[in-house]
Amino acid sequence: MLGFLLALQIIGLVVASSSDLSDKCYFIPLPSIPPSTANRTVPWGEPTIKYANGTTCCSSLDEIRDNLDTIDAQLLQLLSTRASYVREATRFKSTLPDVNDPSRNEQVIQGAVDDAPSVHLPQIVAEIVYEGIINSSVLFEECIVSAIPIPEVICF
Repeated sequence: MLGFLLALQIIGLVVASSSDLSDKCYFIPLPSIPPSTANRTVPWGEPTIKYANGTTCCSSLDEIRDNLDTIDAQLLQLLSTRASYVREATRFKSTLPDVNDPSRNEQVIQGAVDDAPSVHLPQIVAEIVYEGIINSSVLFEECIVSAIPIPEVICF
């Protein structure tokens, strides 16, 4: 994931930072902010995505959705590659209980949470996404380990 976000920086996408209360929404625990009852004129606020050439994104909700669709396709490809490595990892696990390693799972999740601010990703997003990735990966590994028969050893 960090590689993907670094790639965005390389192609010239820079997420602008601000110094308002919303900056606290990037860290765990989330701040206690009362729900807004404002009826804003759309679009409200200033663009927060700025490209290296000085232009900003985005001028319409459709433009935002197009960019999100592109990113979602890239995320699917990255998750597919990750799943390939997860499957490969099962070759090194001899029993079903070997599949789930809670300390390793927590290490991966906490690493993502700790690294999130360095790429301007809200920690709550990193935590929940990585929990989902790890939990589904464990289920996938358990299925693979259970589905592949153990070859019989014939002794003479």
